[in-house]
Amino acid sequence: MAEGIPVRVVAGDEETNIEVEPGTNLRKALLERGFSVYGTVSQYANCGGRGLCSTCTLEVDPAPEPVHWHDAAAVRFGYPRLSCCITVEEPMTVRLLDKHVWGQVLPRRF
Repeated sequence: MAEGIPVRVVAGDEETNIEVEPGTNLRKALLERGFSVYGTVSQYANCGGRGLCSTCTLEVDPAPEPVHWHDAAAVRFGYPRLSCCITVEEPMTVRLLDKHVWGQVLPRRF
């Protein structure tokens, strides 16, 4: 069995380190460990990880090359990435975003 890949999850002021099997979908890995990638409504009504609803967004560093059309647009225009379109192949840090209503991400307050 392959060794797990370290993923640091940042949710607000909390940080958690998890290990993910190589080739695992990031959305699936986060949901299985109790991290929500959705907003208040979209946690119940979403596309199930098919890259259609754009509600499972997060920030990821280093950002892997996009393989889905929506993720490519997100990279081009500087939007958060879709967790359902990212496969874990290397160590990364993900920041869960504060979402409201559907998948709306509110601006950060500095």
